[in-house]
Amino acid sequence: MLHLSEVVVSKAALRGTATGVLLMTFFGTAWAGIGIGGLRGWGNPWLPVFVIVIGIVLFVCGYTLIRSSQKLPGYSRKSGIQRSKRIGMWFNIIFGLEFILVAAAGVICGSINHFEYFFPVMTLIVGAHFLPLAYLFKVNVYYITGALLCFLSIITILFVPVNLNLWNHEIIAWWSFTGFGSSLILWGTSIIIWLIGRKMLRLAKNT
Repeated sequence: MLHLSEVVVSKAALRGTATGVLLMTFFGTAWAGIGIGGLRGWGNPWLPVFVIVIGIVLFVCGYTLIRSSQKLPGYSRKSGIQRSKRIGMWFNIIFGLEFILVAAAGVICGSINHFEYFFPVMTLIVGAHFLPLAYLFKVNVYYITGALLCFLSIITILFVPVNLNLWNHEIIAWWSFTGFGSSLILWGTSIIIWLIGRKMLRLAKNT
């Protein structure tokens, strides 16, 4: 978790937290879409609607933090600006490397005719990329998020059958297991970050 006593509660700090909420919400909802795809029509239309509703609720939570940040003072110290630039540079590097590895995984899995491995491997890559992000942003919960995603990937490959018959309906179990599992982990992270943002806002109001 963020050590709030060491955080300057400014517009930039709260907006950064709100951005984390929005990103976790977006990618969590996207992973849920992968899970739905693996079900091959089972649960339609109510399951997609349920996923969309969760995504909207979490998006609104992140947006309200951004709106609340408007009332806070800016952070104009030169050292703070330089640190933000360094963080932005390393974030782009980490994100770019993640994109390259995911693309390479897709090409390799397709070329060896084992595309069923793509989403579990993608889960592992996404989980691994949270570890340097945790250090970069000083958000300890990202260590847990990354570890859980990596664990989910390994468990899927080792113990979950690729396909599964669910009430006489065949599903792609690897897609659904990694998709819904990742969405729950990311949505949970989104909620935790939102709670951190709310605490930051309360601290700002009391100072």
